[in-house]
Amino acid sequence: MRLCILLLANLFYLNSIGQTVMSNNCKMDIELLMTHLASNNQQPAEQFIQKYPIHKINGISYLSTLAETDRDFDASLLKGEGYIIGSQINKFISLKVPFHLLDKIETLEGIKTIQLAGKIKPDLHKVRYDTHVDSIHKGIGLPEIYSGKDIIIGVTDWGFDYSSPMFYDTLLEATRIIAAWDQFKTSGPNPVDYAYGTEFNSPATLIAAGSDTANIYSYGTHGTHVAGIAGGSGAGTNFRGMAYEAQFLFVTFFPDEGAVLDAWEWMYNKAVAEDKRLVINMSWGLYHTGALDGTSILSQALDSYSDLGVTFVTSGGNNGSVNFHIKKEFTGDTLYSKIEFYESEMETLYGQSIHAWGDSESSFTAGFNVLNISNEIVGSSEWYSTAEFTDYIESYIALEGDIDTVRFNLSMDDAYPTNDRPQMRLRIKNPIDSYKIILKSTHLSGTVHFWNVTELTSDVGNWGMPFTRSSPDYVSGDNEYGVGAPACSHAAISVAAHAAEYAAEPGDPLFGGGAASFSSNGPLITGEIKPDISAPGVNVTSSISSYTDDAFGFVVSSVDFEGRTYDFARFSGTSMSGPAVAGICALILDANPYLSPDQVKEIIIETARLDRHTGEIGPEGSTSWGWGKIDAYDAIRSAITITGLDEITKEYKWKIYPNPTNSIVNIGGDLPGLKQIEIIDLNGKVCLQSAAQNTIAIDQLSPGIYICKLLIGEKVEQQKFIVQ
Repeated sequence: MRLCILLLANLFYLNSIGQTVMSNNCKMDIELLMTHLASNNQQPAEQFIQKYPIHKINGISYLSTLAETDRDFDASLLKGEGYIIGSQINKFISLKVPFHLLDKIETLEGIKTIQLAGKIKPDLHKVRYDTHVDSIHKGIGLPEIYSGKDIIIGVTDWGFDYSSPMFYDTLLEATRIIAAWDQFKTSGPNPVDYAYGTEFNSPATLIAAGSDTANIYSYGTHGTHVAGIAGGSGAGTNFRGMAYEAQFLFVTFFPDEGAVLDAWEWMYNKAVAEDKRLVINMSWGLYHTGALDGTSILSQALDSYSDLGVTFVTSGGNNGSVNFHIKKEFTGDTLYSKIEFYESEMETLYGQSIHAWGDSESSFTAGFNVLNISNEIVGSSEWYSTAEFTDYIESYIALEGDIDTVRFNLSMDDAYPTNDRPQMRLRIKNPIDSYKIILKSTHLSGTVHFWNVTELTSDVGNWGMPFTRSSPDYVSGDNEYGVGAPACSHAAISVAAHAAEYAAEPGDPLFGGGAASFSSNGPLITGEIKPDISAPGVNVTSSISSYTDDAFGFVVSSVDFEGRTYDFARFSGTSMSGPAVAGICALILDANPYLSPDQVKEIIIETARLDRHTGEIGPEGSTSWGWGKIDAYDAIRSAITITGLDEITKEYKWKIYPNPTNSIVNIGGDLPGLKQIEIIDLNGKVCLQSAAQNTIAIDQLSPGIYICKLLIGEKVEQQKFIVQ
């Protein structure tokens, strides 16, 4: 493991003539590997495979690296030479170098910096260890194992493989997918009450479809990876999810608020029809779907479904390492800041979207300047005031010719309907390289928050780009206030990410456990703490769609099932930490299905664990950790002691009689493992408590409605009765 840490530190640096030059340590590693390969017929010995990130793909051996690209990077050139380019975020890529091209590594065109990919291997097994779900799955200290049985996990995402054995039961005999709705697929049949998309509501139709159709993410795999973390069966591997016997509802949704609401409603109605509790996971987020303070229509709708008993879990965002936010306290002065643009060959790339929110009843003014390479102002927009701007405009600034035109559009509100705050959304198309775009804003008195987010024509860009201080009087950005929608919703459990902590061997020192650099920080602009909790989200291994055309890195493992091969690979992001918490919520509801979503959230927060990485967190919470790391084991133990507030209908194997009553209450029926009986009033007060006996005197109770709560094994059941 010490070697892995050294490899992570071994960065390459750009020299003065534009080449990519290795540090001495990395250069030594590469030279050692090349010398070994030359004397070993290009076949690495086992100790080299263990030491370096070496992978064989389609019969070719590669060395895995991470690289930072420059402005002129052309991925097609490297691909054409035999390199494999995997994931890309901002200007960073994963790059696999074939052994026969290792001698070219110092002269890769378009690469500024590069490093060996460190061999860190947190997977679902280590996620279970870090969250203490492993103790639940083993039933340690519990007379019963919790697996999410009879709970539904709904996943709104893209890239589902309906045929994956991860979504079958542990015997690989029957699918656990109740239904799926592909909103992009036009062949039908539509779900009842909806005029679009295609619903698959039987094992036969799911298997016949295979996967959701190509959409904005082509044939993706994100949803398959996410769902595997939340509730994958493991498919015979060690990559078992949190709630491995839960059932699933999948929605491949259009990226708009209306489609999301449709998805929630569809899932809610399916869960009601199945008479089961529902947990919805959302491993996605945006910064322009209404207000970012939990008051938007989307957030209010989420809160409303929560009131109906739906538990929502959402990733907190991946902008923790980007200074894409500015909080400016104005006192009649003017703000200037350079807007950095994302550079890519993506066909859907538009430019940058600048979002701003001010204080209620306090207007602000904004616009932008265009600078040339000599930092001279060569064009300016008007100054637009939220107090006077009541329309939407599409406009441009003409510079030296049509090719130099800077196009933009703008919308503003002086009092946004859901929170009475002034707001602005300014979208600026990528200018040509020789021009810089400078945000300008002024205000007599008050606070305004600004965010710089990449804008795609598909409307799904959600990664930040920096505000920079390219002049002494400019303001640079920070990485705070980075939790977007729907994670900003009050009822949602918003999840940060950290690296799983684990021991290489039993008794060894623990590795990992630190916060993920990409995990977005809070709070909300209201001061409310978000995220709420943290879970493992770094290099998490889970299922890959067998239908994907996405580049997903090297294959960690694979299984064959029903004539197809299903791969497993590692992803990082709060997209991975969110479903871990969603699966744990399913385990909590498995133990006590009467808990309200608010109670589930409160349990998770109150049982959060602290360690050397989180440090002490006070009752006010932390803007990076929430209230700490999730502890599923303690959450389960707490859940079975709490009287739930939600009513559910189910077939009980026991009954209360007489009902109504005025003197005694009898508990009758099939009650193996009955441990405790509690009589609780509607205020949550425990009025009577008894061991496992069938008759309880209640003559001292006042007339009213009470709850009879039974602890059977380590699961809760409860029914209401009336005292006359």
